[in-house]
Amino acid sequence: MPELPEVETVRRQLKEKLNNRIIKKVIIYYNDIISYPKIEEFKKQISNQKINDIKRRGKWLIFELDSYYLLSHLRMEGKYFFKKSSEVRNKHEHVVFILDNDVELRYHDTRKFGKMYLIEKDKINLIGPLIKLGLEPWDSNLDINYLKDKFKNKKLPIKAVLLDQSIIVGIGNIYADEILFLSEISPFKRACDLDDNQLRQIIENTKITLDKAIKLGGSTIHSYTSVDGMDGKFQNELLVHKDKSLCPNCKNEIKKVFIKGRGTYYCDKCQKL
Repeated sequence: MPELPEVETVRRQLKEKLNNRIIKKVIIYYNDIISYPKIEEFKKQISNQKINDIKRRGKWLIFELDSYYLLSHLRMEGKYFFKKSSEVRNKHEHVVFILDNDVELRYHDTRKFGKMYLIEKDKINLIGPLIKLGLEPWDSNLDINYLKDKFKNKKLPIKAVLLDQSIIVGIGNIYADEILFLSEISPFKRACDLDDNQLRQIIENTKITLDKAIKLGGSTIHSYTSVDGMDGKFQNELLVHKDKSLCPNCKNEIKKVFIKGRGTYYCDKCQKL
């Protein structure tokens, strides 16, 4: 699943090509991708809207139009491609935005899990998925006291809690493992039992890890690519989240376990419980 660095990479690439483009109309081939509003309203409202900016909130892409925000979540395998209108549509291209320059922005999703919302600007803080999100990793309010408050009743393993998008947005499975390894924290440790120094380490290493991943275009693992199939390079820098590897610090064999159903890689010597 694309995580924050991958979504940020997609955002930057889309912005280069889409700023000030006008969406003449949209063709929808798989209705379930559109979560809000109803299909006919979606088509009508988005027609002739100019793309003024593309932002990101957590793992959501935010297309700022004249009167609306178009929110797009890639979920497991969502991708965007720019194609000429004359090119034959791939069977997995489920939403096609026809632009004003004889180019189409096509949303490709093999598993059809992606979601889109078209919300009026003055309602963005009242309805839709953004209102449930926590702080961005670089938010100045993300400090020890904030995490103490959020973690105080969390008896779940910290690995699972880091994936909770209502606390810190954008941390997915791959990056949670890397953050905990750098912080020397066992993924099994209960979130409520973390001390101030461990909370500080999580905050600092979240920023370090995600900054580096963004610079390298994210991690191309499984089926992720960015716009038009471009690959990221951060997978080459992963310290623990990879099969059959040794700890870069102590050369102990990296363990793989499942925590709340998520594959988790860690060093049981460097990350003692």
